[in-house]
Amino acid sequence: MNGSLAANEELLAALAAGLAPGPSCEVAVCVPSPYLMQVQSLKSKYPALSVLDMGAQDVSAHASGAYTGEVSAAMLKELGCRYAIVGHSERRQYHAETDALVAEKTKAALAAGITPIVCVGETLAEREAGRTEEIVKRQLAAVIHANGHCISEVVVAYEPVWAIGTGKTASPEEAQAVHAVLRAQLKAATDQSARIKILYGGSMNAANAATLLAQPDIDGGLIGGASLKAPDFLKIIASALV
Repeated sequence: MNGSLAANEELLAALAAGLAPGPSCEVAVCVPSPYLMQVQSLKSKYPALSVLDMGAQDVSAHASGAYTGEVSAAMLKELGCRYAIVGHSERRQYHAETDALVAEKTKAALAAGITPIVCVGETLAEREAGRTEEIVKRQLAAVIHANGHCISEVVVAYEPVWAIGTGKTASPEEAQAVHAVLRAQLKAATDQSARIKILYGGSMNAANAATLLAQPDIDGGLIGGASLKAPDFLKIIASALV
């Protein structure tokens, strides 16, 4: 929940100035819903942003109806969203989102032609109890079960809850170990698993991006605070191009 009209334009103008034409990696910004139309307009204003996709930070599980305050996948699609984050740890923690609800949001996004970025991850207590693999596999299994063969159309993001906004980061080896577990689970679920990208979302920043992205099963990053600083975000993008 960051941004303002002025800050958004400042950030995107800086990205436009620093993005190389046609980068060989995919780049997107996931925008608070009130600013989606502004960012769509800025993409037209700054031609260099044509390489930048847009996503939402959440999506409703419902298509329409008496769900005041909710934003449907069809609405997001109409505003130009390619992606929608579902099941972010903050939604699970502060809004009591269950695995089943995350699975339904995934289904709603897919039905509208939006790629869901499905977040999974364990708390510090769960990690210290040795339950990391159990937790992430349970969270992902709910999405696989509800979406069947369509699971090959999602993006998965591993975000260890203990490493979000805390300055702590899983070591590259720790992150890779969990990504390998998720990769194996996806491989068992679909013969199209090779097309599924798995992102790391635990305080990836300009300083650690290169070492994290060098891991065999880390395909990209779900960037938090570092994405609000154009120089840092551009450095992370550059790390993905290596």
